[in-house]
Amino acid sequence: MIAVVYSGTKTAIWKIAKDGKTIAECSMPGINPFFVDQKALLQQLNKKTILINHAEQIKKIYVFAAGATCTDRRNELAESLSLFFKFAKISVHDDLHGAAIAACFNKTGIVGILGSGANCAYFNGQNPEPNNFGLGFILGDEGSANYLGKIILKHFLQEKLPAELIRKFGTKYDINRSEILERVYKKSLAQQFLSSFLDFYIENREHPYIQQLIDDAFQRYINTYLLPTLKEHPEKEVHFVGIVAGTFQDRLRLVAERNNFEITTITKEPIYNLLNYYSN
Repeated sequence: MIAVVYSGTKTAIWKIAKDGKTIAECSMPGINPFFVDQKALLQQLNKKTILINHAEQIKKIYVFAAGATCTDRRNELAESLSLFFKFAKISVHDDLHGAAIAACFNKTGIVGILGSGANCAYFNGQNPEPNNFGLGFILGDEGSANYLGKIILKHFLQEKLPAELIRKFGTKYDINRSEILERVYKKSLAQQFLSSFLDFYIENREHPYIQQLIDDAFQRYINTYLLPTLKEHPEKEVHFVGIVAGTFQDRLRLVAERNNFEITTITKEPIYNLLNYYSN
């Protein structure tokens, strides 16, 4: 029995398989080792009946998590998981590695993440090429869900949104300036708070103003991540992974066309491809 885990900062998706067939699945808060310590992770695991029931039968776990970007963080996460899954061999990589496998399998290509966070790398068929991206929700993540959250909050607070969108936003969230600033600057898990506003984009995706915000965010992502990677690896296929890319793939393909490149595949939920990869 194996388990495959794909975790952004906001959510971790678990799939458990036996003999190539999925037998259980669940989700939980993200397991980014930068933000979730061992105690908190074990508390989360012990809330999941599915994981408790299968913990002793799982022999291999493949984990791909945002924040698992260095050896120390990967070892830290693996050690924490081993306290719960006592009989499993645990492999930990960052989410970019998982996205690359899900999009390319064993082939080369450029892989972009547009989920709760953002990243991009050339994948050589075995590993993503090291880069200077992956700076997190404060210094980076252009185009991601938390970036879009920052933008909609700024436009709401500065009263730049059209009147009808201000009314909709106020009705949906019933939140004021002081509460927003406290959630962003004082309370923990600010990146999850920011990502939560992706729903507003989805519900109002046909509004021209929202479409322009999305297009601008994708253009910022392409300028920051993709064009430099394409410059280093011209004519390579481009793949995208993540909920933002998958949800707004029509806008993403349009912005890509404006920048003179095509997107080969967009995978909204990479966990399924990863499960197939490790089950076969």
